[in-house]
Amino acid sequence: MSNYKNTETTLIHGGISIDERTGAVNIPIYQTSTYKQDGLGKMRGYEYSRTGNPTREALEALIRDLEGGVAGFAFGSGMAALTAVLSLLHSGDRVLISSNVYGGTFRLLSKVFDHFNITYTIADTTDLAVYESQISSDVKAVIIESPANPLMTVTDIKAVAEVSHKHGLLVIVDNTFMTPYLQKPLELGADIVVHSATKYLGGHSDVVSGLAVVNSKELAEKIAFIQNSTGGVLGPFDSFLLIRGIKTLAVRMDRHVENAEKIAKLLENHKAVKSVYYPGLESSQGYEINRRQAKNGGAMISFELHENYDINTFFESLELVSLAESLGGVESLVCHPSSMTHASIPADIRKKVGITDGLIRLSVGIENIEDIIADIEQAIAKSERK
Repeated sequence: MSNYKNTETTLIHGGISIDERTGAVNIPIYQTSTYKQDGLGKMRGYEYSRTGNPTREALEALIRDLEGGVAGFAFGSGMAALTAVLSLLHSGDRVLISSNVYGGTFRLLSKVFDHFNITYTIADTTDLAVYESQISSDVKAVIIESPANPLMTVTDIKAVAEVSHKHGLLVIVDNTFMTPYLQKPLELGADIVVHSATKYLGGHSDVVSGLAVVNSKELAEKIAFIQNSTGGVLGPFDSFLLIRGIKTLAVRMDRHVENAEKIAKLLENHKAVKSVYYPGLESSQGYEINRRQAKNGGAMISFELHENYDINTFFESLELVSLAESLGGVESLVCHPSSMTHASIPADIRKKVGITDGLIRLSVGIENIEDIIADIEQAIAKSERK
């Protein structure tokens, strides 16, 4: 395990950063399904790549070190990682989820795990008293996103973890938006951290992947068994791409955030904008809590235009910023949560938690800030109804 003081160094030298056999400064792509054994029961550390692969192992050690956990696990997608984590639960168990979470998380619980009598309740994790009142004897875990997708709602992870542990709950935090460079949930009391590593960790919109990190040997053994048994592992080439992406996370995130802060302030004061959701703004609901538990506000912004602006025209008028699913790549992306990322959530629930049909989510890229702003400005201007 790496013990570097600074995250920027761990990003590059954490985990298994050098190939011991050859001295290669990049872990090779071990593109193999199986391994020669020297005799019955005489393996050289690996037997089958679903169970273990040197390239994937290097990635898993790296995310373990970055999050400060006991063990890391790499999966074929963020949803595969969350599926493995939720597989720790049993029939009859209930999960609490933050009031706005990624639509895929909601779909997984409401359409898949419900088949196994594992149920969920939407909880207000921003109000500790209300949150604790929703904990009943069948609740075994809580899933937190902070900032949450797509309204950037901030949850006090440490406080919720303390309340949850008092009742014996497993605390699961989706750290996709912040990454371990900006926020470390395990240090705040979480038991498990999950990532859609497709996003900022990969950073280049060229690999789909998921990661999980646990804070105990007991959880590590259980997740390792589930990972091997269910088989949703990340392949060696994608593991290699993800390691390569992670090495530049610090410099990319610094630029992402620098751009996002400027755009958030612009939108906050724009005559066409009705509301802005960005935890890096002092006017944000969760600004003080986010400032305590994270390095900054991240690079995701959601906003709504006034009624005299047509969002369809806004999307169609963008030239530099792409209308697309996903986030966290070097390029700026925009999406319409209610019809894209959160379409799997029923309309009445979306309305109840504040995901309106006019909400726009922006993943701020690392392009020149002047070009991003110019594109947003011209698209807003064209979308005004005369």
